[in-house]
Amino acid sequence: MRVPAWLGAWPVVRQLTGPDPLGRGAAARSRDTADLHARTTSADRVAASVCPYCAVGCAQQVYVRGGQVVHIEGDPASPLSRGRLCPKGSATTQLVTGPHRERSVRYRAPGATEWTDLDLHTAMEMVADRVLDARRRGWQDTDAQGRVLRRTTGLAGLGGATLDNEENYLIKKLFTALGAIQIENQARI
Repeated sequence: MRVPAWLGAWPVVRQLTGPDPLGRGAAARSRDTADLHARTTSADRVAASVCPYCAVGCAQQVYVRGGQVVHIEGDPASPLSRGRLCPKGSATTQLVTGPHRERSVRYRAPGATEWTDLDLHTAMEMVADRVLDARRRGWQDTDAQGRVLRRTTGLAGLGGATLDNEENYLIKKLFTALGAIQIENQARI
């Protein structure tokens, strides 16, 4: 007996008439499920990253295709999280690719009521100018007894616990070179 094509597409019929009577293999697959594949299989490359949310520092694998993030998941090689992510960490893809994410530098001048877009070079120059100005205004060459200080109280640094040793080292060097004396890390507080 020949089964009509439309009826043969029904999984129950495939299960009863084919070599898969328990419906655990080919009988359970439809044409739609046969065309499905994981988002990660189409990635050009996988970048290692760290979850941006808390201080645990769970490792993540960022799957990228054509320069765009397509998926983020926990890194099973991580000794901290062993591939697991909390609900916030699991939603990192939405943080990176969501329509609500700002894609430009936004600036609101003092006293202004509206935000304006700045190019990155202009914004970085503004940050550098303000850092140098704060350093200059808080600079102390000597104390009241004439002892040499060469420091500033106009700047302070607070690192985060998700920074690795190398990043913390560079931040410490930068702020020390600027003359800052208040340099701390959140992991110690």
